Amino acid sequence: MGRVVAASAYSGGRKIKDISIEESGAWAARAEHFVWIGIEAPSEAELRQLQKQFSLHELALEDALKAHQRPKVETYGDTTFLVLRTAFLIDGHVSLGETEMFVGSGYVITVRHGASAPYARVRQCAEATPKQLSHGEDYVVYALVDFIVDNYLLVVERLADEVEALEEHVLEPIDEARVARIYELRRELQKLRLVAAPAVDVCRRLEHTELPGIDSEFRPYFRDVGDHVNRALEQIDALREMLGFAFEAGLLMESSRQGAIGRRLTGWAAILAVPTAIAGVYGMNFEFMPELHWRYGYFAVLAVIAAACFYLFLRFRRAGWI
Repeated sequence: MGRVVAASAYSGGRKIKDISIEESGAWAARAEHFVWIGIEAPSEAELRQLQKQFSLHELALEDALKAHQRPKVETYGDTTFLVLRTAFLIDGHVSLGETEMFVGSGYVITVRHGASAPYARVRQCAEATPKQLSHGEDYVVYALVDFIVDNYLLVVERLADEVEALEEHVLEPIDEARVARIYELRRELQKLRLVAAPAVDVCRRLEHTELPGIDSEFRPYFRDVGDHVNRALEQIDALREMLGFAFEAGLLMESSRQGAIGRRLTGWAAILAVPTAIAGVYGMNFEFMPELHWRYGYFAVLAVIAAACFYLFLRFRRAGWI
């Protein structure tokens, strides 16, 4: 079952009273009044109740019930049906939700599904500014859309803090956990971008199209919301590039470290090859080897080995291999 978060009647920019769904249609029909109803994850019976009160279109009702709709603006007779995806950060991961709005003369109905910041703050801010709320339904729609878009920016800002923290350690040895988190952040940002990008078209339609419940004088306000969406998209793209650069820089640094280790191992292997080769020669089981019966042969071989190893050590040290 769903939950009616709030249902109130307004007039002249002020709240008149909290109302029930059953009486909402009568309040919406009063001159200079409108109702604002918020409901979360409603059942079909609850939506049918709203349909009875406001003559909502069957197709819009079906979309609001099933959710998982693409962001869009559609008109059904005297009703504007608006869909926007919502984003909320939970434990470092972007959780997605959806909000449908029915807007018409005398009413604004919001239907929430999934993760979202609570809209109680929008209602409180609207009620605290009677001059703005006196515009009626179109101001409520603007406030709700602006709140949803501002939450995109809030999610981006929180992810940006983590991206910057990762970037500060880009020159440190990269480990599996950091690689996994970089990949997760890029995926979360891409998910957020796919949610935010369609909101640009929604704001453009709200700004330029004659829609029921949206007065022409109020439409330019949605241009500002569209600018916020574009700013969120720009920040998302910038953060994805930063993560890409951080990942590439980490790989380059790791490759450089492995190359340095490889050079050191090669240098020491070359030095150790000298005594190995000499020892291999004198380890052969030939009877007639001139040096075998020389009194100072052992010490001479050790001296040659030491001199050759020392020479190679100096050369590799100067070359930066050791």
